[in-house]
This record gives sequence, structure tokens and C-alpha cells, in this order.
Amino acid sequence: MSEHWDARDAGVLRLPSGRLVRGRGLRRVLDPTAVRPSYALYLLGSQPSPVPWQFTWIRWPDFRLPADRPAARAALAGAWERAADERVEVACGGGRGRTGTALACLAVLDGVPADEAVEFVRRHYHPRAVETPWQRRYVRRFGETGV
Repeated sequence: MSEHWDARDAGVLRLPSGRLVRGRGLRRVLDPTAVRPSYALYLLGSQPSPVPWQFTWIRWPDFRLPADRPAARAALAGAWERAADERVEVACGGGRGRTGTALACLAVLDGVPADEAVEFVRRHYHPRAVETPWQRRYVRRFGETGV
């Protein structure tokens, strides 16, 4: 069994380094035949339901920013590291705002300039990813100050 995503699958973002990360909305039921992640980063206002794979939960209310920014940065850096060898999934409720913001931060960690990361994710993941002005600002500051 491959430890990587198929780049052609829905929601899979290829970062410039070649790392593959899947973004997903948790409100959509996962097809029972779909490949499962080996690790997930869940961005939700409340703790997610148990899943049979490892995950980290970041308290991140809908349309907002992470409640604990240093912990979020550490979790994002960990997800980026794991994506080199594992099937990493990043997911929130709808799969666009918080997920897009996190994917843009992963792109910054992967070398995409912070002021280009939102456009990168919109072009390669979803055209409406990163939904709010403060989420866009968070991505820019993620590159500048390491929030």
C-alpha cells in the first residue's frame, strides 16, 4: 500500500516540494472505498469524532483563526513534515476556509512566498479557499512572523 496520495484524487494538493496533502470538508461523508489518511489535522471549533487513524485537533472556530496560534503553528509544521512520507489530510467542516488557510500555511512552509500562498492554494486546491480577510492576513503573517 502506498503511503502517498494519488495526485489526481479530489482535494489533493501538490506542494512545490512534491509533498501531497489532501484537503477535505468533514461535512461530506467520506466514500467507504476512498483511501484513508495515515494522519489528519482537524480544524474545528469542537473536538472531532474518533477516527481509526492518528490526528491532531486544532480548536479553530468556523470563519475565524486558531485559538492557540503557537500550537497551530507547531501542528502545521508537524503535518508538513509528515507529508513527506505519509498520507496527511487537512480538514474542517466545509473544506475551504480553515482548510484552505492551513494549506496556504503548509505552502509557506514548503517555500511559497507568504504573499503568494493564498493564490497558490486557490489555483491548485479550490478557487474559494481562504474565505475571510483575517484568514488571508494570518497566512501573510505566518510567513512574516511565524504566528
